[in-house]
Amino acid sequence: MLVGGGAAVVAGLFGRPASAEGPATDPFTLGVASGDPSPDGFVIWTRLAVAPMAEDGRGGMADRAYEVWWQVAHDQRFTRPAASGMTWAEPSWAHSVHVEPQGLEPGREYFYRFGVDRWTSPVGRTRTAPARASLPTALGLAFLSCAQYEHGFFTGYRRIAESEPELIVHLGDYVYEYAAHVYNAPSGNVRDHAGPETQTLAHYRQRFAQYKLDPDLQAAHAVAPWAVVFDDHEVDNNWAGPVPERPNPRFAQRRTAAMRAYWENMPLRNARQPRGTALPLHRRVHWGSLATFHLLDTRQYRDDQGCGDGYRDCPAAADPARSILGAAQEKWLLDGFRRSGATWDVLAQQVFFAQRDRDPGPALSTSQDAWDGYAASRQRVVQGWLDAKVRNAVVLTGDVHAHWAADVKLDFADPHAPVVGSELICTSLTTGGDGLDSDPATHPFLAHNKHLHLYNGQRGYVRATVGPAELTADFMTLPYVHRAGAPAQRKASFVIADGVPGLQRRYLRPFTGPQGLSPQEQADRTVWSETERP
Repeated sequence: MLVGGGAAVVAGLFGRPASAEGPATDPFTLGVASGDPSPDGFVIWTRLAVAPMAEDGRGGMADRAYEVWWQVAHDQRFTRPAASGMTWAEPSWAHSVHVEPQGLEPGREYFYRFGVDRWTSPVGRTRTAPARASLPTALGLAFLSCAQYEHGFFTGYRRIAESEPELIVHLGDYVYEYAAHVYNAPSGNVRDHAGPETQTLAHYRQRFAQYKLDPDLQAAHAVAPWAVVFDDHEVDNNWAGPVPERPNPRFAQRRTAAMRAYWENMPLRNARQPRGTALPLHRRVHWGSLATFHLLDTRQYRDDQGCGDGYRDCPAAADPARSILGAAQEKWLLDGFRRSGATWDVLAQQVFFAQRDRDPGPALSTSQDAWDGYAASRQRVVQGWLDAKVRNAVVLTGDVHAHWAADVKLDFADPHAPVVGSELICTSLTTGGDGLDSDPATHPFLAHNKHLHLYNGQRGYVRATVGPAELTADFMTLPYVHRAGAPAQRKASFVIADGVPGLQRRYLRPFTGPQGLSPQEQADRTVWSETERP
């Protein structure tokens, strides 16, 4: 367990006495975080806020810069320092701090903290990535998505922290934009959003603060470095490039505010700092020669959904001119495949990649907000990893509020087409409320989509171990989120063997039933849980 940072620091730690102009109360209410590890460093983050829920989004801080010290050490008591320095928390960036220590040793655990005046932050643990040429024996990974504050308690974050992974990947919907009592869980909300639907910078800053005050979320941030991407709800439900879900003449201003608040509140490097509506999110994290993580952005550059964003039989989905990544990001990804050389190439992204056909007949009814709505774009990506002779291609996905597991094919229309990759889809952490356990064998989607191998509608996350010989994924569930303290339970485990595309099931928790929904009701509930509008 991490030890605390203490209530105060020794005056003059960096030769500067405590200032009477410093914060009157503890400004580290939102915790600490780290992310985007490299072999010689990482980014460490905090944001000063003495009144984090202030409606003006300024966190109760004065309209001036504050000098902040930071330390990185080999031990959590900071008796063996590794790096330290001073920086400024500027009011223009909501007094957020993004420090990038360099010159550290590869593949090492470190501890970090911040201080301002007499106040010291909690201690965070992080690590550098292994050296690029090294082959680690294993990487302990957790990935998750979709944490709607109103729909449940963040116990899943606590369970992730307790498992002490080496890397946490968040696949989007870190916050939700809705006002209270607008997007409700089936069994009711357990707590309320503060403020109106997020439209302005002040709104988004306040919403991030509300989420970050949660102690379970703070614990997950403090235990390991994160690699983050956003999906839709950090801005607006199902937005697509410059197009909002519903007509909004001020959508560009809304997007600008959302991007700014996202960077301010995430452990992202300074190179990712947004400019206007654009935040350069797609990037790579290398874990030695074991794994290359291609972190994708399927929102900013996509074409608008061709036939709306529900399940449709949509001719536009096959249009080769349409892209979910945009031409520049597609090229960046395909170039990355050719240069990777890793045992595992992992696409960390937001929306369902493999085909899911709702219609058991000849029609093709698929989700137009997912890669199914951009089928030619998906085919170019899969062909790209085949042409580059990627050794093992694995897609990590969130968004759909259920656990799924899928094989990836170049041609899903051909039942005999070879499997060329794998997809692991995590359920929501809280969105949708408690959810339901089920027997995957009864889900109608799996009956006519033979490449789909799992469905479970409970809340949770995925815990994975990536090694040179295989990747093992444990699909973890929580029996409830309407109250705190639920245990984490394994629903299923799949293995992907090095050089053998596709999923091998190693474990499935028996369903004790009784089955409460018919196949048609299961299909309807699946679609509703993904596409319901407030």
